[in-house]
Amino acid sequence: MDVRDLSVLGATGSVGRQALDVARRNPGRFRVRGLAAGSDAAGLAALAVEFGVEAIALAVGSREVARAALARAAAAQSVPDPVREILVGPDAAAQLAARPADIVLNAVTGAVGLGATLAALDAGTDVALANKESLIIGGELVLAAARATGARLLPVDSEHSALWQCLRAGARGEVDRLVITASGGPFRGMDRAQLEAVTPAQALAHPTWDMGAVITTNSATLVNKGLEVIEAHLLFGIAYGDIDVVVHPQSQIHSMVQFRDGATIAQVSPPDMRLPIAYALGLEERIPGAAPANDWSAAQEWTFEAVDHAAFPALGLAIAAGRRGGTAPAAYNAANEVLVEAFHAGAVSFPQIADGLAAVLTQHADAEATRASVLAADASARAAAAAWARTADENGRGAA
Repeated sequence: MDVRDLSVLGATGSVGRQALDVARRNPGRFRVRGLAAGSDAAGLAALAVEFGVEAIALAVGSREVARAALARAAAAQSVPDPVREILVGPDAAAQLAARPADIVLNAVTGAVGLGATLAALDAGTDVALANKESLIIGGELVLAAARATGARLLPVDSEHSALWQCLRAGARGEVDRLVITASGGPFRGMDRAQLEAVTPAQALAHPTWDMGAVITTNSATLVNKGLEVIEAHLLFGIAYGDIDVVVHPQSQIHSMVQFRDGATIAQVSPPDMRLPIAYALGLEERIPGAAPANDWSAAQEWTFEAVDHAAFPALGLAIAAGRRGGTAPAAYNAANEVLVEAFHAGAVSFPQIADGLAAVLTQHADAEATRASVLAADASARAAAAAWARTADENGRGAA
């Protein structure tokens, strides 16, 4: 395997740091050339100095702040400051993604990641995609950009990596359906009345994964599973009617593919994001020791159950938006980000996240997806969701 040049966007977040851990433990396979972060200048600088990167990108801050952080990090590590280019501003990650590299790992959180994904694909660079919003918002735009340059979309989410791996077991025409597993989050088994009383702190107490606030809350509402169904449809070309979601609390089976002869192939491993990250960065080559394996001598129990759509309607709303296509998924994603923020601010209750999503989607006017229209849909849905949340807050938290 040749040494591959990497740029890591969202470098100071959970997925970004785990990707860098894979690179750190495999210096003969990966060379980190660029790093991007949101506002954590100190964390970005420490990583930049450690990996000797040529360029960094900071979304919030200034070149002066970044340069000072680099000087402190270099002094702390007793090495010279390697960075020759500092990019700053909301488009900094996209500018970095357009620089030469073999793979850009996009682990930016939120809709802002779309620009970076398109920039990398337009440059002909393979994208290891951990920013699900790129596909949710961009959809056909992202797929078209990949087709135009021949660049590959490499799934990093554990569920899509699992499907990617399982699909290698048979020809595409032999596939019957995809089965995406969900942990069920911290509120599995609760009904709407019980969910009215849950707190943001409880929503962030995920039983399996350690993720950021937005992603963890999306796991609790099952919004993340809805987004993953849309992603799976786009990544693998499987019809929505042939994609199922099943609750699997132990998070050992990361997803499955059922074939037409009745066989089901599952990808199984302990919950550790380094495995799907390494599989993507290795371009389907399995990197030894990427993550711990299961201990099959230890007794364990796996269970499965159906999704409670009455308690967690956000999943069905996402799939409906995906079926509508056009700008509807962009509206869904944008509204959710605003409503999650409102929930954490105490303006709306947990079930009202889905209530607000339904309201925004009802009033959303569908349009064909173009760069301009998806950005317009994103902006209008955010405004609509913010207005809905203000009204809900004025009427009293918990009021529909």
